[in-house]
Amino acid sequence: MFKKYDSDGFKELIPGIDIKVMGHGPHTLSALFRLEAGRVLPLHDHVYEQTGTLLEGSMKLTIGEETFQVAPGDAWTIPPNVPHKAEVDTDCLVFEVFSPPREDYLKLYKSEMI
Repeated sequence: MFKKYDSDGFKELIPGIDIKVMGHGPHTLSALFRLEAGRVLPLHDHVYEQTGTLLEGSMKLTIGEETFQVAPGDAWTIPPNVPHKAEVDTDCLVFEVFSPPREDYLKLYKSEMI
């Protein structure tokens, strides 16, 4: 599978936070996220391992009991079932990979080929 980047195809996950699934297979799903300045991705956890890199912007990322000030190029891994949240300082672009693939994200594109 190969996908060329364009700025179309983002879907609203929650207000101010959009997702675009870039690729997926039997073991992983990759996605881009656009996060609007001032938004908060509330504290949550899930069964997916989540690895990400901040491409643009700045945010505070809390993983478990630790909070990090994240700048472009910084990366993280969130183990399954560990609570985490993000507080968005400036508009951000984030690339993340989930394992196993997130069916809830794929359902956003159910009528489209991704």
